[in-house]
Amino acid sequence: MKTETVAARGSGAVRRVLEAELKAARARGAEHPRVVDVGGGSGGWAVPFAAAGCRVTVVEPSPNALATLQRRAEEEGVSELITVVADDSDALGRHVEAGSADLVLAHGLLEIVDDPAAVLTALATAVAPGGAVSVLVANRHAVAFHRALAGRVGEARQLLESADGVVAGDTVLRRFSADGLRAGLEAAGLEVTLLQGDRVISDLVTGDVRDDELAEFERVAAGTPALRDIAGRLHAVARPA
Repeated sequence: MKTETVAARGSGAVRRVLEAELKAARARGAEHPRVVDVGGGSGGWAVPFAAAGCRVTVVEPSPNALATLQRRAEEEGVSELITVVADDSDALGRHVEAGSADLVLAHGLLEIVDDPAAVLTALATAVAPGGAVSVLVANRHAVAFHRALAGRVGEARQLLESADGVVAGDTVLRRFSADGLRAGLEAAGLEVTLLQGDRVISDLVTGDVRDDELAEFERVAAGTPALRDIAGRLHAVARPA
């Protein structure tokens, strides 16, 4: 059996949670856990999951991203474990059987789709009983905080007051608060079992900081509500209710 380590982008806190989901899926009898990565891009998560022995379906519309994904998969020798679906996230139900996925990822996706509620419903439909949905989103409060620190106080205020957490010129359609993310997942029929921060201080630290010290701080800070709520990204794990 291949190693369960998932050495993908993202903090150690996110990675540890996803590795625990693989272990739980195998304990349920899934020798090769089925992972669906919606908006999976160039394979930052898909390739490490495949290298850990999972069967991964990537739903991604960008030809350039998929070309990079396929090249990376070939280099790692895991092409046979990755199925590519060149389509938008709203087509998930046409390509993935309901209740079939041990783990469904939507990382960096809800900020850019036209209808996040519909996408969350599709994710909830795809996940198997006992499985999990992992969602990683941009945190509106972190962006407001960072811009205020940079002296862009007017923009920071607009971000706090905007219904979607964006201002003119932003490259995303929306950002989320912890409460907003939880509400969206629950509205899709999912029960949130974990809500943590990702990159609490990693984008702010200056000077010499040892990697192990930073990683240990991020591990503790990820689950500390006051720090989670200003993390660069919010990470939620939810299950069929």
